Amino acid sequence: MIVPRRAALRSLFALAVTAFTGGALARIAGTPPSGREPVDPAAFDPAAFDEMYAGRHIQGRTGPSGAPVVLVDGRPLHLMRCADGGYVSPLDHYESCPTPLAATRAAVDAAGPAPLTRYAAVHGAHPGGSPRGVHA
Repeated sequence: MIVPRRAALRSLFALAVTAFTGGALARIAGTPPSGREPVDPAAFDPAAFDEMYAGRHIQGRTGPSGAPVVLVDGRPLHLMRCADGGYVSPLDHYESCPTPLAATRAAVDAAGPAPLTRYAAVHGAHPGGSPRGVHA
């Protein structure tokens, strides 16, 4: 069966139009509306913070599970929820703070100039010294 020339040209034209339209729509969908900046998802997180405190860069946001995710100088700091609704960290386990930001600041105050160890990111036993999650 021989395909008529007209049918072959019609098919090629339809294919070209489809490819061009798909490429143009993909480019339009990937750009923000004119005059607007891309929306930062952290802007809608009331618990998010990113600041310098006592010479340390502290960052926090709400994680996927709803628990706060906190970094001190790029290292994770584990926060635990208390029965009273506050937060404590392995570095400052005795004072319940009302917000993750306050608990992070209290942990930085407790650590002083010492850098955090990997044990500040977990709760429980701290093998081999460094009982509070800081290098002495």
